[in-house]
Amino acid sequence: MYRDHTKEVQIGNVTIGGGNPIRIQSMTNTKTEDVEATVAQILALEKAGCEIIRCAVPNMDAAKAIGEIKKQIHIPLVADIHFDYKLAIAAIENGADKIRINPGNIGDEQRVRAVVEKAKEYGVPIRVGVNSGSLEKHLVEKYHGVTAEGLVESALDKIQLIEEMGYNNLVVSIKSSDVMMCVKAHELIAKKCPYPLHVGITEAGTLLAGNIKSSVGLGLILGQGIGDTIRVSLTGSPLEEIKTAKIILKTLGLRTGGIEVVSCPTCGRTQIDLIGLANQVEEMVADIPLDIKVAVMGCVVNGPGEAKEADIGIAGGKGEGLLIKKGEIVKKVKEEELLETLRQELLHWNE
Repeated sequence: MYRDHTKEVQIGNVTIGGGNPIRIQSMTNTKTEDVEATVAQILALEKAGCEIIRCAVPNMDAAKAIGEIKKQIHIPLVADIHFDYKLAIAAIENGADKIRINPGNIGDEQRVRAVVEKAKEYGVPIRVGVNSGSLEKHLVEKYHGVTAEGLVESALDKIQLIEEMGYNNLVVSIKSSDVMMCVKAHELIAKKCPYPLHVGITEAGTLLAGNIKSSVGLGLILGQGIGDTIRVSLTGSPLEEIKTAKIILKTLGLRTGGIEVVSCPTCGRTQIDLIGLANQVEEMVADIPLDIKVAVMGCVVNGPGEAKEADIGIAGGKGEGLLIKKGEIVKKVKEEELLETLRQELLHWNE
């Protein structure tokens, strides 16, 4: 279902679906039962811009830790459950704002019902997750392999199962590491499912491959108006997932805020360490709450012209650099002062 038509679902203090803003989600990689480490990571993720956090609940200690973690964080917590339905029940009782289950690996219908009844009692939404890696055998056979159609049928079957138990406080995710299969599955399910969709390319890979695959996949899906929450899955720090998610949403025009850094590719005219400078600028502006474009240019020949569309920019020359505003050169400074000059301009931007 396209974003503005999906059902609204309340996750803690955050509302998703029904045309609400697309929310950025991530997952902790600490041991959930280690409350101190988990809280520290969640607080860092909150600062970076994470709006919903998911924690693995592989054992009862982890389920019990949720209550303690929740006291110290400010964003909704989703408990990620596989196999053991008792963990889902315990997670809900300990304050999880949402639970993620794959009804296919929770066990028989009676166990799924026990989880649904507990979720109903506490008013906790259930995210029904289907993954290409665990598609039911009969669907693999029916569609002659793992396909988008099979993923969608599996998800719809599970939705129907929970609906028949009298519960429709649901969020749906269908994930695959095959980008184009994932895109097709979302296009199919958007026409058939009234619930908010959590979108991500699962097992996308390392920082390089994962960022590219996630950007292509999420771009194609979100660009069609499909998706209510997103997660960029990376084999790396969860903080990197948030950075990428913010850039994807900003690039697609689905979110404003935050400084956008544009920088030119290096060429033979470059006489400064442009790569180092651009990275330093990107790091420096991460916490500055302005909605502007900053250009970092490698030479004084094309710099001012190329930086015209940016609100402010710097261009490097030999041992010196230019400060540029709206394409106009406003100041010439020593190369080593370029970064600090830009920083001071940004810190006093609205004065």
